[in-house]
Amino acid sequence: MRRLGDLEAEIMDRLWRWQRPATVREVVDDINEERPLAYTTVMTVANILYNKGWLVRSKQGRAWVYTPVRSREEYSAALMEDALGASEDRPLALAHFVEQMGPDEISALRKALRTAGQQAES
Repeated sequence: MRRLGDLEAEIMDRLWRWQRPATVREVVDDINEERPLAYTTVMTVANILYNKGWLVRSKQGRAWVYTPVRSREEYSAALMEDALGASEDRPLALAHFVEQMGPDEISALRKALRTAGQQAES
């Protein structure tokens, strides 16, 4: 999985944060509070994200309304999977990753492993 580009990530961040479908106009207006950006630029990138399968869209009046296909967490998990896959020694890379975790993250990992183990047994 390729990392999102800067503007792609900016658009996806807003849609993930808002947790609702949004128009390009809403995204542009929000970005323009921080920096100027043309409507057509955001429209083009939203269309690219749609064509890549990151967004679905539906008509609302005359405008397209965009919704993420995957959650931010699913995106992060896919990036981690790719990073582990780049290693020649996947278990060692995973061990180094776990060594950098804090106690709360280790607890969450243990819980996730228990859940995955239970699902595998079913």
